[in-house]
This record gives sequence, C-alpha cells and structure tokens, in this order.
Amino acid sequence: MKLYDKFIIYQTVVCLLKKIEAVIAHQKIDAVVEALKRIGVGGFTILDAKGWGKADRSQMTGQRGTSSYIAGFNIKNYAIIIVDDSIADKVITTIVGAAGTDSPGDGKIFISTVEDAIDIGSKQKGIHAI
Repeated sequence: MKLYDKFIIYQTVVCLLKKIEAVIAHQKIDAVVEALKRIGVGGFTILDAKGWGKADRSQMTGQRGTSSYIAGFNIKNYAIIIVDDSIADKVITTIVGAAGTDSPGDGKIFISTVEDAIDIGSKQKGIHAI
C-alpha cells in the first residue's frame, strides 16, 4: 500500500464571504438602503444605534435639541451586510457614495472575513445561505 492510499482527499470549495458593518448617519440610511437594493444586494440588517466619535465633539453644541442627537449621543444606523467577496468592493463603494457628504461624522465601515454561514431554515451553507 502506498502512502497516499492512506489519506482521504477532500474536495473543498473555497467560498469567501465578507461581513461589511457600516455606521451610517440616521438621515442617510434610506439612500443607502435604496442604493444597496439597486446593485442587487439580496439582504442586510439595519439596526438603530447611538454613538459618539471624535468628529461629534465639534458638532455637539449645534445639535442639541434636534432629532439626530439624544442624551449625549448622535443617532446612527448600523448596517450589517454579508456578501460574496467578489462584490464586497462594489458594496463598499455604494455605501460610501450614498452615505458620504465629505464631512466629519459621515460614519465608518468595517470589513471582515466570514468563515461560514448557515441558513437555519434551509440548512444551506456558504454563499447559498446568504
């Protein structure tokens, strides 16, 4: 028996997924959602959030009493989007274009690699789960 006969060879399909998390100004979320739909993003999660960053220090005095400011924090939205690696750059460019005003406080985008995904209902994995 040859050495390689003792090993099981697995065929692995590598599917790279990216998790894109974006903190977006509250007044820009509708534009971002519509832009993501236009480029064919199949789904995403949007959460309400409150935040405070270094850009907010200079804006705090002018925002008190407005709907975008509450209890020392600015109202933001937090978007979570999982996509195939091949369209991640397009999604990021779309978010920047729809949410950006070239001003401090426009938000942040964080990108990470997702090891796997599983759809609980269908039991599908990887790209088929998103």
